[in-house]
Amino acid sequence: MSNTDFVLAIEDLTVSFDGFKAVDNLIMYIEKNELRVVIGPNGAGKTTVLDLICGKTKSTSGSIKFKNQELTELAEHEIVRAGVGRKFQNPSIYENLTVYQNLEVSYPVGRNVWGSLTFKRTAEVEERVRQVAREILLEDFLDMESALLSHGQKQWLEIGMLLMQEPELLMLDEPVAGMSAKERDQTAELLNRICKNRSVIVIEHDMEFVKKIAHKVTVLHQGKILAEGSMDKVQHDEKVIEVYLGH
Repeated sequence: MSNTDFVLAIEDLTVSFDGFKAVDNLIMYIEKNELRVVIGPNGAGKTTVLDLICGKTKSTSGSIKFKNQELTELAEHEIVRAGVGRKFQNPSIYENLTVYQNLEVSYPVGRNVWGSLTFKRTAEVEERVRQVAREILLEDFLDMESALLSHGQKQWLEIGMLLMQEPELLMLDEPVAGMSAKERDQTAELLNRICKNRSVIVIEHDMEFVKKIAHKVTVLHQGKILAEGSMDKVQHDEKVIEVYLGH
């Protein structure tokens, strides 16, 4: 494959588990600063695609290029370092630390440990923590123990922990599951904000939420793309209505 302007280029991606193709010859391209939502019935392969991108699962064949770097050859931590962040369905925050501390420990250390004096680095970290806290609506909660946050706020904090690492591609698996209606709206605004300078892939079942955020929707079915395009186009696609929205 030649070089591309896409942030993420997935070509002919296949993964088989005991002869069952969970992802079957998938082709998908994500643009810079695009917010892509992936929908589809259970077992369509949505989470598996994220697992393949972040290196948790190894593909049987095919290519995943992130900014023209082949990810299928890299270990999980190398993929993170390359600029790919992934949030799983269950929040994994440090409940006994404050919001501030959770964000602080997520700051990538070791970029130039010897080059900067401690106090300077601390100022830089503090500035980043406050900037991210504003983005994730937790600016007023920095001193709160994370265990006391609402379910939605915990999800935002986990997104913030990823943002501390300044990923260029952020992947979120059902970010609004279990949230109140108000939190869902706030999360939509939050995602629309953070995709201004990065690409975001979201897996979601909540169609009202998808309408508020998606630049483009990909519908997966049995590991293949069933349809792709605007939410409006996908919603009126006969095949999509038949296998997914009709239920």
